[in-house]
Amino acid sequence: MNNQELKELLDSLYFKYRKKHSSKDPVWILHRFQDEKDIEIAGLITSCYAYGQVEQINKFILKFLTKIDFKVHEFTSNYSEHKDKKYLKDLYYRFNTGNDLSLLLLNIKNAISKFGSLKRSFESYYKNDHINIIPALSEFTLNLNKIERINSNYKYLIPFPQNGSTCKRLNLFLRWMIRKDEIDIGLWSENISKSKLIMPVDTHIFRVSKKLKLVNRRSCDLKFAVELTEKLKSFDKSDPVKYDFALCHIGIDKVKDYTI
Repeated sequence: MNNQELKELLDSLYFKYRKKHSSKDPVWILHRFQDEKDIEIAGLITSCYAYGQVEQINKFILKFLTKIDFKVHEFTSNYSEHKDKKYLKDLYYRFNTGNDLSLLLLNIKNAISKFGSLKRSFESYYKNDHINIIPALSEFTLNLNKIERINSNYKYLIPFPQNGSTCKRLNLFLRWMIRKDEIDIGLWSENISKSKLIMPVDTHIFRVSKKLKLVNRRSCDLKFAVELTEKLKSFDKSDPVKYDFALCHIGIDKVKDYTI
């Protein structure tokens, strides 16, 4: 498959899945909200737990949102472990417990108390002359790790780009916040260019990208994500990450000709 054929395949899948509710992707949960303050916090929490089977991700997030009556900003900005941790009872997802979720809420509360919103927090670290969003993401994650505890799996929810992680779920969150179309919300699109986004890379995207010969690098790490993003810019320089949905659905949709 040459570059033109590959671009046509990816474009066709993008146009197919950019329609609202065209899949079970957790991003559709965010479309339930109207208030931007709710959307960005719900987006970060949802993205942090976006690993494993999509049905289980959605089930966990909706269970949490139901417990707090979908009042995400109100609950988080006023969160106190003493009076509110009871709402997190039985809220564990795979190896992340209610204690990890509590830490996430405390760190988000700390960020919005300091900056006013997650958007302002991220923008305080972002510079227009940055090559991509990685420098800002690095500082953003440090700020979301201010409150720590031993014997916790919290850092799995908020990993550090500095350690070479692909930071798939955090890059997914930034895609939701910075891109704007029928899929992505685009709350932060005014001051941050979508061309600076990095592809969210997990093992599936890694395998598909290697199969399509999009990337030469053998390790599934942040450098791989950057190399993949640069390749996708040859298909759309201003919006390379729009192909995330397309690459996700290759294999899932049993697209037969992608191995050519």
